[in-house]
Amino acid sequence: MPTILAVSGSPSPVSLTHRVLTRAAERLGARGHLVDVLAVRTLPAAELLAADTSHPGVAAAARRFAEADAVVLATPVYKAGYSGLLKAYLDLLPQFALDGKVVLPLATGGSLAHVLALDYGLRPVLMSMKPAAVAESFFVHAERAEAMGDLLDSATDRFAELVEALHRPARRLAPAAA
Repeated sequence: MPTILAVSGSPSPVSLTHRVLTRAAERLGARGHLVDVLAVRTLPAAELLAADTSHPGVAAAARRFAEADAVVLATPVYKAGYSGLLKAYLDLLPQFALDGKVVLPLATGGSLAHVLALDYGLRPVLMSMKPAAVAESFFVHAERAEAMGDLLDSATDRFAELVEALHRPARRLAPAAA
């Protein structure tokens, strides 16, 4: 089964973003995927902002990204944009770090207007990193979070199916009889 890196771009250890990412990671794990969760907030701040990949913690975080077959990126939306913490992490990665990978963008926010941050803010950055595919973004409104669990599960399942389809060994066709 493909490995999936689940990245939290939330600066808070206790947040809706973390809960949403944890639920998605557990759902993917239940499907048999090896899921590695990375909280960007645990990386050393000065080295992260300087994109100092010589620092062991930053280098390990970049390596985890490189080794994953697929990535779930979860971010809170602040002031109509994805988190600066997630941006700092993405900036330290190579230009085409998503090459061959499938990515699922998840976001949480307090206004339905924040939905646009995914498609007009985060998606162009992801597309510049040359992913194999970007799954449909999923947004969780803070006031409706508890009611969105089944929808999140459905979005996570669609993402898993896309990952599995792209990593399924190609079937060889038997040669036609002469």
